[in-house]
Amino acid sequence: MGHKTHPFGFRLGITEAHRSRWYAPKALYGELLIEDHKIRKFLINRLNRDPNRPHAGVSDIHIERTREELKVIIKTARPGMVIGPKGAEVDRMTEELQYLTGRKVSISIIEIKRPDLDPQLVADNLAEQLKKRPGFRRLVKMRAEGAMQNGAKGARIQVSGRLGGAEMSRSFDVRLGSMPLSTLQANIQYGFAESLTTYGILGIKVWIYKGNYTDEMTEEEGLSTAAGGRARARGRR
Repeated sequence: MGHKTHPFGFRLGITEAHRSRWYAPKALYGELLIEDHKIRKFLINRLNRDPNRPHAGVSDIHIERTREELKVIIKTARPGMVIGPKGAEVDRMTEELQYLTGRKVSISIIEIKRPDLDPQLVADNLAEQLKKRPGFRRLVKMRAEGAMQNGAKGARIQVSGRLGGAEMSRSFDVRLGSMPLSTLQANIQYGFAESLTTYGILGIKVWIYKGNYTDEMTEEEGLSTAAGGRARARGRR
């Protein structure tokens, strides 16, 4: 059937933690699950997809619940865009989330110091650039090389759809370094985005391998030797 295992779901509960962390009785579980989805959809649309606002670079949203409080943790490459002048934007979002959920809400911001190592941000950025119809091969290779230069051990980017306005859809992917997808101890992050071009939707998948969890490698440390990986570009032309 092919390689369809999601890298995050494959490692969930083993080396990856849940993005929603709370407990609830059976009667409330479905309601809170839908509420989590609404919160994420509201924040992503407001911060990343609002045409009247610049892209805030939000990569992930974690939700924690206690009996008294709902805590939302936003990971972003542009914390200033999320916080706003003197914290006005955070205060406004807090009020809107309290109105949406009917609960006491607190928002925390975590800055992503290396956006080129975050696959969701790489996919979102690539989706925005592909709307302008430049050469997709050059863009994909530049993004993969940027991840390797910032300390990744491996990078893979795949773009599918009517590439270059072709009549028949196809796929193009670039692979640099190593990508041990079936190794549970491998710290592989995954991101997906869609680019709404004038000739159709392009799907973008990004995998970034940062090393094994046992190597005690952090995002800030990086690896100087990772940029020396050999490049392999695959695609149908």
